[in-house]
Amino acid sequence: MVPARRIGIHLSTSGGVFRAAERAHEIGANTFQIFSSSPRMWRPAQLEPTHCAQMRRLREQYDCFPLAIHTSYLVNLCSQNPVVREKSVHAFRGEIERALALGAEYLVLHPGSWRGLTRAEGLERAAESITRASEGIPIDDSDFRILIENTAGAEFSLGGSFEQVAELIEKLRPVVPAGACLDTCHCHAAGYDLRTASGYEETIRLLRGTIGLENIRVWHMNDAKAPRGSHLDRHQHIGKGTMGLPAFGRLLNDPRFAHCAFIAETPVDDPGDDRRNVETMLHLVEKQRGSRAAARRSH
Repeated sequence: MVPARRIGIHLSTSGGVFRAAERAHEIGANTFQIFSSSPRMWRPAQLEPTHCAQMRRLREQYDCFPLAIHTSYLVNLCSQNPVVREKSVHAFRGEIERALALGAEYLVLHPGSWRGLTRAEGLERAAESITRASEGIPIDDSDFRILIENTAGAEFSLGGSFEQVAELIEKLRPVVPAGACLDTCHCHAAGYDLRTASGYEETIRLLRGTIGLENIRVWHMNDAKAPRGSHLDRHQHIGKGTMGLPAFGRLLNDPRFAHCAFIAETPVDDPGDDRRNVETMLHLVEKQRGSRAAARRSH
């Protein structure tokens, strides 16, 4: 029997951060991701304590776990610009504090751009910045983890390979609880094959030997507008892009990732797109479960 999967999508917090939990429940999701503040402004939002409490209550009521928070797009923890780096460290500290206030299990981070440095220097700088941002925050005894997200492999972008993600996680482990968030579109754009059955198994073999399957906690479920190896981060609706529907069915039903949350970051081109992408993932799981049940009956 296929275990129940945690399936959801990135949702708006318009009207109060806790509204995202209500929206998740309304569209049939049992996990979700949000921004805890504007992703394109340095000035952070101030969360209402009553809203944080309401978020926790609604997630318990709806059995909606885990909650992932995506870090602001402005944060670049390996920037060579000292002003940008200081702003990034301060902003990332705020991200951690808000994530803990909301009871989030995961804070997803793009490591940043190492333009003007070597990749090794960028990696060291990112680890050092995360260490500084988390100093004095009591997170060791919580279920909270910082998840390093892989990137599409654009020039100077840290995290374009599984090895780079694994290196950063290893550097962070003595300081903060850390793991990985893998984006299907980013994997595809970086050249990894999730599309074919044989390519998928090879990609899993690479993951096992670098990041470790147990360290992957979230999959961002995004089809791709661009071809494999393009290094272009262009998300598409699930099954509507260059990856295709079978790739997502294979991943969702892989027992090696039963511990993961599967969260889409697909476009909202038309009303109801959020629900349709969640329903597509739910259908892929139910379809596999139905196929296995039929196979058992035939025997």
